[in-house]
Amino acid sequence: MKTVLVLNGPNLNLLGTREPAVYGSQTLGDVEALSEAACKAHGLKLDFRQSNHEGVMIDAIQEAGRAQAAGTLIGVVLNAGAYTHTSVALHDAIKGSGVTLIELHISNVHAREAFRHHSYISPVAKAVMAGFGVKGYALAIGALAEITKPA
Repeated sequence: MKTVLVLNGPNLNLLGTREPAVYGSQTLGDVEALSEAACKAHGLKLDFRQSNHEGVMIDAIQEAGRAQAAGTLIGVVLNAGAYTHTSVALHDAIKGSGVTLIELHISNVHAREAFRHHSYISPVAKAVMAGFGVKGYALAIGALAEITKPA
């Protein structure tokens, strides 16, 4: 059974209490359960992680690239949090690893502060999803399953 890595960045461990008007009241545990159900529906295994540390996230992306090359992983759903708007290092890790990746945002970042309108991740992502709330995770997993199906 192939795996999907769902990787969450800084402050996503605060879901449910951090700005519920923006991010909703569901917790990261709720997101993991939703992601697990989505993976199961597509015959996939879930690897779910969260880190507040950029280097840990880079290591996970590089590991995912190796796993995809080995045929054990179909790709990554990445909610990089604020690193989306600041991290050239994450951009380089995604590009260098060659991993298939969907960039995900719970909120519609384009309807928020101007500094959130730029992403260093988008140019190296297969697709970008934003504004679907935590339901976006299930949608992104489904999309990843669809776009990585053998022809």
